[in-house]
Amino acid sequence: MGEAERGEAAPRIRVSFWCSNKHETRPSFACDAAVPETWDCPRCGYPAGRDEHNPPGPPHSEPYKTHLAYVKERRTDTDGAAILREALDRLRKNA
Repeated sequence: MGEAERGEAAPRIRVSFWCSNKHETRPSFACDAAVPETWDCPRCGYPAGRDEHNPPGPPHSEPYKTHLAYVKERRTDTDGAAILREALDRLRKNA
């Protein structure tokens, strides 16, 4: 399917984005489209901004947490002891 079937292509502009690894990306946008503030760098995946001398920093990734770590964030030691006591009482009644 060529341009004749689709109609005229919209006028385009190319905008430069730079990531913190100094990679430049130049995607093209329609002239009347809103250009985003950031763009994902296709080489390293870091966010890239339009200011070459002040690119956005690398994303902060949270370390892997176990299920127990998440539970400990939500419960205090006192809550945990109470839940354990209740569970043990139930087990002893059913034994």
